[in-house]
Amino acid sequence: MLTRDFLKKADCKTAFGAIEESLLWSSEQRAASLAATLACRPDQSPVWIFGYGSLMWNPVFESDEVAEGTLQGWHRAFCLRLIAGRGTAMRPGRMLALKEGGTTTGLAFRLPEDKLHEDLELLWKREMVTGCYLPTWCELTLADGRNAMAIVFVMDPNHELYEADSSPKTIAPLIAQACGPLGTNAQYLFSLEQELKKRGLHDDCLTDLVQYVRDLQQCSHNLAG
Repeated sequence: MLTRDFLKKADCKTAFGAIEESLLWSSEQRAASLAATLACRPDQSPVWIFGYGSLMWNPVFESDEVAEGTLQGWHRAFCLRLIAGRGTAMRPGRMLALKEGGTTTGLAFRLPEDKLHEDLELLWKREMVTGCYLPTWCELTLADGRNAMAIVFVMDPNHELYEADSSPKTIAPLIAQACGPLGTNAQYLFSLEQELKKRGLHDDCLTDLVQYVRDLQQCSHNLAG
């Protein structure tokens, strides 16, 4: 599991696995992306981060407030070819991102102002290793009815690692077999399912996919036995 200490010490060239040099973002590129995002900060309001995947159960950063939040206009999709972390270039998996259309409910984290830059630098190091996401300010509706502007990592559809076909039958075999330095791709999927269930949330994109992956793993286990 990723930790704050791991991210502080990590060399992005090696810590997540072998990444093709042309895909790897430099620390300067990440810093420029972060600066550009903060330059668009709305009215110096509190900075919220929207977690819709592993940030929900392993945010790594501290927060002054955590609240359930709903994002309109985007939906979860395993549309990012996973070549590091929980997959490799030789046996790629699929990582979660957001595509246009629909609705996503996740967690909103309000970051403390005194640690803002430190927390965001680590977040960019975690999420923007290859620059595959577009950090975007979006309005969330919180569970208590408040609105909050949050940084949301949505998929860049022009990125080399973007995969248009994220149908369960296509991606289940990839997720079932992919693994890397941070663990298996399937465990990520099951952790997401468990976290949503724990919070009483549901996402249609997971129902068939989880079942397909479990069936594939059971079949593989039976054949091995």
